[in-house]
Amino acid sequence: APASLVPPFAPAIAMDRESSTSTTKSFCCYFNSATVITGCQSRRRITAINKLCILRTVARTPDHTIDMVLGKIPRGSGVFNTWLVNGKPYPHDREFVLEQGKRYRLVFRNRTDDAHPKHLHRHLLELTEINSKRAFGILKDSFIVPYYGRASVDLTADQPGLARFHCHIQQHMDYGFKALKSYS
Repeated sequence: APASLVPPFAPAIAMDRESSTSTTKSFCCYFNSATVITGCQSRRRITAINKLCILRTVARTPDHTIDMVLGKIPRGSGVFNTWLVNGKPYPHDREFVLEQGKRYRLVFRNRTDDAHPKHLHRHLLELTEINSKRAFGILKDSFIVPYYGRASVDLTADQPGLARFHCHIQQHMDYGFKALKSYS
């Protein structure tokens, strides 16, 4: 597959059902239209999906953690709530600056009684935790932060330029629930 179509994964562990042995390889994987798992960047190609018992992404330790506390001021914008990220509404000048090639863990702490569908443009996010329940290998560009809850996602800063981060509830975005991530 062309490198541009294959997302950057951490090393993967593949376990063969017949031999019950595991091997660790550094390779990318993706699902094609025939639902076949294919390895790249290694000598091993996994094509027999029925022989594959486990394919798991081994979480790469993030280089940096960015805490994002979600809040609101009831009726802070007249009849509408004002929505806050880290205690303030949009804009967040130079607050979320990423360094090319680094891996970041974004930890969202929702201090509101609303669940928030969050979205980050131009980046692929790996869901790592929701309300203290660990996750791995779930790649998304949108995810929900539960009300009065917590969610963590990892991202690799591999798309230089501005990237809009926002709540997918339009009224929340219109009244402050958005930010721009930039690169240094």
